[in-house]
Amino acid sequence: MNEEQRLQGQQVKDTTPSDKKSEKDYSKYFQSVYVAPSLKDAKKRGKEEIKYFKDFNIPEEYMGMGNGKKFYIRTYGCQMNEHDTEVMAGIFMALGYEPSETTEDSDVILLNTCAIRENAENKVFGEIGHLKSLKQERPDLLVGVCGCMSQEESVVNRILSKHQHVDMIFGTHNIHRLPQILKEAYMSKAMVVEVWSKEGDVIENLPKVRRGNIKAWVNIMYGCDKFCTYCIVPYTRGKERSRRPDEIIQEVRMLAAHGYQEITLLGQNVNAYGKDFDDINYGLGDLMDELRKIDIPRIRFTTSHPRDFDDHLIEVLANKGNLVEHIHLPVQSGSTDVLKIMARKYTREQFLELVRKIKAAIPDVALTTDIIVGYPNETEEQFEETLSLYREVGFEAAYTFIYSPREGTPAAKMNDNVPMEVKKERLQRLNTVVNEMSAEALKKYKDRVVEVLVEGESKNNPDVLAGYTRRSKLVNFKAPKTAIGKIVKVKITDVKTWSLNGEMIEELETAEVK
Repeated sequence: MNEEQRLQGQQVKDTTPSDKKSEKDYSKYFQSVYVAPSLKDAKKRGKEEIKYFKDFNIPEEYMGMGNGKKFYIRTYGCQMNEHDTEVMAGIFMALGYEPSETTEDSDVILLNTCAIRENAENKVFGEIGHLKSLKQERPDLLVGVCGCMSQEESVVNRILSKHQHVDMIFGTHNIHRLPQILKEAYMSKAMVVEVWSKEGDVIENLPKVRRGNIKAWVNIMYGCDKFCTYCIVPYTRGKERSRRPDEIIQEVRMLAAHGYQEITLLGQNVNAYGKDFDDINYGLGDLMDELRKIDIPRIRFTTSHPRDFDDHLIEVLANKGNLVEHIHLPVQSGSTDVLKIMARKYTREQFLELVRKIKAAIPDVALTTDIIVGYPNETEEQFEETLSLYREVGFEAAYTFIYSPREGTPAAKMNDNVPMEVKKERLQRLNTVVNEMSAEALKKYKDRVVEVLVEGESKNNPDVLAGYTRRSKLVNFKAPKTAIGKIVKVKITDVKTWSLNGEMIEELETAEVK
């Protein structure tokens, strides 16, 4: 990739082609705006220096830009996207904007997008279409698309050609540039596109508006270097780059001081944390060992990769304390042959050995997973291996998906030779096992007393409160609203497939919870 291709983004001005141009021609016309994800180029990455910035500051010229204006962010996808939304909301409010609950009374609307599944992209394009009439009614409204979809060449080209009411497009690496992007969008009569093909820098002390004051997400690293053949993340999020330990520890201590009861450490491949450090030998196990000394009741992490789940991390997690007994461990398939096609770089046997180690160290651990069915060339026998592995491990829950190709990934070039009706039938059979195993895992909670972090009212009944156990089991129970935000003891009275019902018997002082 030459330097001309390494565009850090540029403004699209008077370059709109005529309506007679085909979409294919249109894509070529805007080729200079964005560099397509390339497996060959991406695997060569790493030579670019990742810069660390200790402090984020908004230039004086942008202060007050949002006075009297409101913003609205709709978030799709994973917890990382949710956390990015928290950061963007923090920047908006630092600029003087106020949050809005609806699109109708907003001055800026952002769609923070997900590229993992085709269905997620379809939802976004549907919403972009719905916003066109709102933009026509209110020409001063700014509409923006950001997040992982913005890092895909085909998405950028589609927006440029078919959705010209969008005012700005920016990617995952340049969220900190939101003030500058907004300024450009206000001043320009054409769409502003700033999608960086360079790797993102690590910028500390970004403002955040956290959702609630009970649970918090803490980003510890960005990107992924695994290049599973089905996954777009290495292209949309860039290479693995870790925050420094002292910055993370300081952030967690601050959250503890503000009364947060639970934090989740985030990373696309969270247990690869620290592998990119060249000055210290420090990994996720070391970080967790330090964080467990902080006075905060619960600490989780997601999402981990089996390849990077080392013995030291298992040893630290076995100490428990505020480190919970729940691990999300995506396996994706139970067949070694399919795992090889997926480029997961472990076998069925290696995964089962990892599970054995974890269970030996943490006998009461709850394991959950992700599984894809109907991968190219998956046979009936290979699918049966997934079912048998699920039972053998004893997973207690799973996110299950039908394979769908993502443009720009190696799998998209494979012959998708599993008919859709077969994919759907396999998903149904897998979900039957998932439901059965979940119900079986919850049976053991009947008549037991569990500790529940109360998050708020139940979605289905405002008279019922809801929260989660250390092992991430949903519990619904009646209790006074004063219990919200606290860890309480609940006796389980009824067991369902995916949740538990109970009666609160005691409020706990969170400082005493072990």
